[in-house]
Amino acid sequence: QLQASGGGLVQTGDSLRLSCAASGRTFTMYSIGWFRQAPGKEREFVAAISWSGGNTDYADSVKGRFTISRDNAKNSVYLQMNSLKPEDTAVYYCAVERMRNPMGSWGRGTLVTVSS
Repeated sequence: QLQASGGGLVQTGDSLRLSCAASGRTFTMYSIGWFRQAPGKEREFVAAISWSGGNTDYADSVKGRFTISRDNAKNSVYLQMNSLKPEDTAVYYCAVERMRNPMGSWGRGTLVTVSS
């Protein structure tokens, strides 16, 4: 199961680093993605990283501002978010990912609130 953490309340232009902790030895076999759900909106894809970390993918809305990375030795995936905007406000989740879609069940998300 994957659990996200690191959210908080920040101002426009600030940075945050989210962490996704995984349990289980098979974590390193999968691509992991970050997804978010804003109030009143559907959950959307944010970023993904391949099992080796060699390939990454970003939604256009975050490209150039967010960076996804992973440390398989720590069973963790990270999302560095810079130049945050109010429209980035959402609950962020991590999940096993395939073709920008989440696979399996959702773990605990983390709330990011960006004030203007």
